[in-house]
Amino acid sequence: MNREFLDALNELAVSRNISKDQLIQNFEEALQQAFTRNVEPDKRVEVHLDPESGDLEVLIILEVVEKVENPNLQISLQEALELDPDVELGMEMEFPVDREKLTRIALQTTKQMLTQKMREAERSVVYQEYKDRQGEVLTANVVRMDNKGNIFVDLGHGEAIMPPKEQIPGERLMSGSRVKIYLKEVQQTNRGPSILASRADEKLLSYLMHQEIPEVSDGTVEIKAIAREAGQRSKVAVYSRNSNVDPIGACIGHRGNRIQAVTGELGRERVDVILWDANSREFIRNALSPAKVGPIEVNTAKQEATVTVMPDQLSLAIGKGGQNVRLAAKLTGYKIDLRETKVVSDLDAALQQAESVLGQKPEQRSGQSAFDALFKDSKSVASATPDGATEVDRQG
Repeated sequence: MNREFLDALNELAVSRNISKDQLIQNFEEALQQAFTRNVEPDKRVEVHLDPESGDLEVLIILEVVEKVENPNLQISLQEALELDPDVELGMEMEFPVDREKLTRIALQTTKQMLTQKMREAERSVVYQEYKDRQGEVLTANVVRMDNKGNIFVDLGHGEAIMPPKEQIPGERLMSGSRVKIYLKEVQQTNRGPSILASRADEKLLSYLMHQEIPEVSDGTVEIKAIAREAGQRSKVAVYSRNSNVDPIGACIGHRGNRIQAVTGELGRERVDVILWDANSREFIRNALSPAKVGPIEVNTAKQEATVTVMPDQLSLAIGKGGQNVRLAAKLTGYKIDLRETKVVSDLDAALQQAESVLGQKPEQRSGQSAFDALFKDSKSVASATPDGATEVDRQG
């Protein structure tokens, strides 16, 4: 070996982001295994590469014994004394390997093993680089897509995989595109580090709002909950710690410039900003916007809510494919059951019903208002659970 070889190792270490000492150790181990397997089988072989001079030693190690039982690993004391008068029982002697035994097959095997060890070292570096960055949002370059629809992105010192379920539906990412991704999971496996990237996770939306909205970034406006169906629609519940700051206005910005900056990064996904309320009933009412709903009955113990809706607001409350009520359920954590009011075709009949209630004595009303009377005898038309299941039941 020579100085040029060491210089090549140094360049390789820098380009692969591997320490020089680790690379030399990998080389020594690879050459030792190649010799043991192909040149000196069953013998104990040690390899030493001087990191300063580039001198290479390949040594066979034999133990000095009284009687040789394994000539591949031992040498008799009598023979050893002929070579070195100071040798004693139990000592080890080193015998350099003939350089002619550096056969082509040994060198080829060394190259293969060294390549494998370099890959292992690179994977270890990648894992160490990103294991503590799980949960962060990074900017990555799209590298390629495989036939299963997985997208691979370059993080700088390694690649991450973004399976179809973590992608924004309908978004087309071309090779070379720069996108923001959420590091959802970083694991060490037998095949190296596994880094899972996502653009569909709710935390990516939260990160973007922290980046684009100063009041969210400094904590004046707090994001209380997010429900997201990536690429289509999201609902974000916000609350202001400062009574002088409108949380919804702060998030939307002048002419919608702030929320548009967020949605622009998400393929124009629609984001509804909802006012969070400590009162579950009011929070559910807000979550179902833009629909205007009537009385809400809440069962806190079962996390269920029954919401009465006027006929002209029903389709808006349900949303396309049940999306609005489904997102509202995810946002609030309540199973929401929408009930349509009884349709009163005759205005006079409606007024007469209201007057009959108002005409009752206070003890007869039992807390029933005229508005509540109008919603009596309503029927269930739609329900949604926080896990996203939606059922629409129209009964004649």
